[in-house]
Amino acid sequence: MMIDIREAKKRTEKLREAINHYRYLYHVENISEISDEALDSLKYELAKLEEEYPDLITPDSPTQRVAGEPLAKFEKVTHVVPQWSFNDAFTPEDIRAFDERVRRGLRGEIFRGESSSEPEVSPRKISRRAISYVCELKIDGLHTVLTYEKGLLKTAATRGNGKVGENVTMNVKTIESVPLKLKESVDVIVEGEVWLGRAQLERLNKIKIKKGEPVFANPRNAAAGTLRQLDPKIVAERKLDTFIYDLSSFSLRSDLERPPKGLTSLDQVSTQEGELNYLAQLGFKVNKHYEVCPNIEAVIKFWQKWQKKKDSQDYWIDGVVVKVNERESQEALGYTGKAPRFAIAFKFPAEQATSVVEDIVLQVGRQGTITPVANLRPTLVAGSTVSRATLHNEDEIKRLDVRVGDTVIIQKAGDVIPDIVKVLTEMRTGKEKPFKWPTKLEACNGPIERIPGQAAWRCVDKNSFAQLKRKFYHFVSKHALDIEKLGPRVIDQLLEAGLLTNFADIFKLKKEDLLALPRFAEKSADNLIASINERRTVTLPRFVVGLSIPNVGEETAEDVAEHFGSLTKIQSARLEDLQAIEGVGEVVAQSIFDWFREEENKKLISDLLDQVTLTLPEASPREKEGKLRGKTFVLTGTLPTLSRDEAKRLIKQNGGEVSSSVSSKTNFVLAGEEAGSKLKQAEGLGVTIIDEEEFLHLLPPPDLK
Repeated sequence: MMIDIREAKKRTEKLREAINHYRYLYHVENISEISDEALDSLKYELAKLEEEYPDLITPDSPTQRVAGEPLAKFEKVTHVVPQWSFNDAFTPEDIRAFDERVRRGLRGEIFRGESSSEPEVSPRKISRRAISYVCELKIDGLHTVLTYEKGLLKTAATRGNGKVGENVTMNVKTIESVPLKLKESVDVIVEGEVWLGRAQLERLNKIKIKKGEPVFANPRNAAAGTLRQLDPKIVAERKLDTFIYDLSSFSLRSDLERPPKGLTSLDQVSTQEGELNYLAQLGFKVNKHYEVCPNIEAVIKFWQKWQKKKDSQDYWIDGVVVKVNERESQEALGYTGKAPRFAIAFKFPAEQATSVVEDIVLQVGRQGTITPVANLRPTLVAGSTVSRATLHNEDEIKRLDVRVGDTVIIQKAGDVIPDIVKVLTEMRTGKEKPFKWPTKLEACNGPIERIPGQAAWRCVDKNSFAQLKRKFYHFVSKHALDIEKLGPRVIDQLLEAGLLTNFADIFKLKKEDLLALPRFAEKSADNLIASINERRTVTLPRFVVGLSIPNVGEETAEDVAEHFGSLTKIQSARLEDLQAIEGVGEVVAQSIFDWFREEENKKLISDLLDQVTLTLPEASPREKEGKLRGKTFVLTGTLPTLSRDEAKRLIKQNGGEVSSSVSSKTNFVLAGEEAGSKLKQAEGLGVTIIDEEEFLHLLPPPDLK
């Protein structure tokens, strides 16, 4: 029955109010006051009224959670508040060291890591000395930033690079635990985690298996892949969820007659605990398993408790986020270039699981080195499905006594390929087969040999097809010539067709050559040729990297290129000239010297120089006059937030130099987790050792414009 516009307006307002109330109870408080069918009936009535009176549709209407056509692409969003990452702690000793850094900082002392070389950056000393911590579960999901104006959701964005993310507003609107309208009319920017539950992941993977599609490997990938769907209807079907944990920007609106209910001043958000309570008051879903800890030992107990309980929830938990509770203390401690000093991610130890070795295969690298890899029965470990594990070398196979058919314990830390740490010999049935190291390998075109003085084996034939493929992959990679459209599959196709025999042949390819191959059309052929032509001018360091000279990586290539200034001088350099370069030792110098004297390599260089032009990279004014000018760094181990490439770039942008080896002329060794022999060399020579946090203090403040 038709009703007039005034009655329709009143009815839609009541319907929205009721639907939002029951939505909040169900998706945030986990309370069902009415059945799903009844709630669906209210939604249906609202949709029909809005269909009849389109002018009554509002941005915060429940019907707008899934609306509109699929997007063509995502727009970029510049974050008002920079998005930081956390540094990591892995052990009780790590978290106690964090506590000590916090206490020193709040005493107004220079904020140092373990090294006395910390640059003199003193946090603001504050009068309040009491420190408590809030422990929150670290959810394995996708970081999201929500912006509200006058209490209405304006934008939702991904973290991106910390400064710019992607606008995923339409997709986030489909998540029922995200309020489209807050309970208070305030301007806020909040941060949280979008996640996919275990039950939903299992449901989606069953559907994918039926369709013959690859399953989602882990919940983070599933959440990220879902949130970046261009069709909001697909997102809605996957039933994502959220936890909000940070009020990163807040202001009371001047047009309000009084402050929001229950908030008479900013005192309520003067602590992290108060902030979480206020987020819940606004209508956000906040994880209730947080705890205020009076000291760091209570933090450790919370962390230990949740190591045992982490699988008890529908969401994946990979650690505990520890934050100084008092906001005044947070502001006094401040930030490094990448992370807050007042918070840290206390990660759970590397997870282990058991699996069965189904086969042991040998892989050939670009230098002909042979690496054994165990093919495993697919097993879920550390949140992802694992089907391969490295065995490193022949000696490791013997040490573990690992056999095909063995039940083994595998361990996964981060994104690296897992290790086999133990064989469960008590599980053997007698059918297990010891692995016999071969003397010949088809991928090597015949014989293999053990490298003198090492545990590794290599191909005798340096021109085996497997090795040749790896060299081509490396030559076109982003660290070398960076030919974007020339990936491994295309290279394999070109090699098998006989169109490539050496690197120079890449630049001799013609469009008609490509069109004769399967899966190449006019556009793809044109794109590849254009991509190749864009790299006909290349810097000398990238060129040297791409040649696959044994023991020569990016750092060494840059050192050598900078020292000699031209390829001709490198080719004619004496052995003693190469050894004299800072960061180039005897072994590396010999490799370079020998490589450029082989006739086959001389011809390769000649052919390449007919196709490409070499240049030297120009230093920017900042590089010439930067804060690190005259300082030499050596990198070792894995850094908490920076990749090796990012750290090198920052050093060079600020005028410093990066060396591959430690000497008395080294100013700093930048050390991360699992630092190698370079750390011991630095200690022996008395070279200053710094961690990532100390390194970032050496740099100028980030430009947030």
